[in-house]
Amino acid sequence: MAYIGKQPVVGNFQICDAISVVNGQAAYTMQVGSVNVSPESANHMIVSLNGTIQKPNSSYTVSGSTITFSSNLVTGDVIDFIQILGDVLSIGTPSDGTVTTAKLADDAVTNAKVNDDLISGATALTSEPADTDEFLVSDAGTLKRIDYSLIKGGGITEADQFRLTSNLSGSGGVITSNLERVDTPADPHLGTGMSQSSGIFSFPSTGIYLIQAQGYFFANADLAYVGINVEVTTNNSSYSSQSQGQNWLGSGANRYINTYVSLLLKVANTTNTKVRFNVNSAGTVTTSGSTGVTYTGFTFLKLGDI
Repeated sequence: MAYIGKQPVVGNFQICDAISVVNGQAAYTMQVGSVNVSPESANHMIVSLNGTIQKPNSSYTVSGSTITFSSNLVTGDVIDFIQILGDVLSIGTPSDGTVTTAKLADDAVTNAKVNDDLISGATALTSEPADTDEFLVSDAGTLKRIDYSLIKGGGITEADQFRLTSNLSGSGGVITSNLERVDTPADPHLGTGMSQSSGIFSFPSTGIYLIQAQGYFFANADLAYVGINVEVTTNNSSYSSQSQGQNWLGSGANRYINTYVSLLLKVANTTNTKVRFNVNSAGTVTTSGSTGVTYTGFTFLKLGDI
């Protein structure tokens, strides 16, 4: 609130320095720490003289820093103490460490009064958090912080596709050449991607992978069957067929057919676990390939971590 004249000293409770009585003198200067002090009025003081509390404005008056007793003091009188109360109608400024939770009303602290480094939820995050951004979690009742990198997920992080770039003719076997990453109309791979050497495909990281293979075949004579196998090694040496598909071409010339297979593979070791693709045919067949369209191709999707 506003004041006309001198604003009261709020909550400034002080004990004045000791005052020595001078025989025949009524007026004395009040000091705290050798500095003159001026109470708000005689009613804002407690004065003890000769062991008796004095009545304000009757036994003494105050003007500025001077207290004047109603009669001259004499030798033997003792001013026991003078306590200045400050503005007794105001709670003043609380001392450090004195405001407890019980003193605060519910919802009394607004965002405007909260420090910027306090977690309040007042500011919205408008993009994906950085890996080092932190969240608060309750771990068995204990509040802890955790980096976003440790909890993020829910999306595909590795996706890649390769294809045969030109026709291969023969009675089948492992596809070891004429392979490229699909790049038309644009390179679609996500993440690090697969690596390939002579038809052996290596994984960029451990995880659960969905592997899909499609083969487009042509035969110019009777052929009982043709298909494609997904072969896996877990020791970087010996391979075995883990997913296999075959189709019957039937009799006659100029026969075309597609075969599709898939495999869900757990890759726990990227050094030892690898895959390759084997054409399985009952006779001579052409496995179709192209650099502009995927006839025979292989897709790799990492579905999650292990």
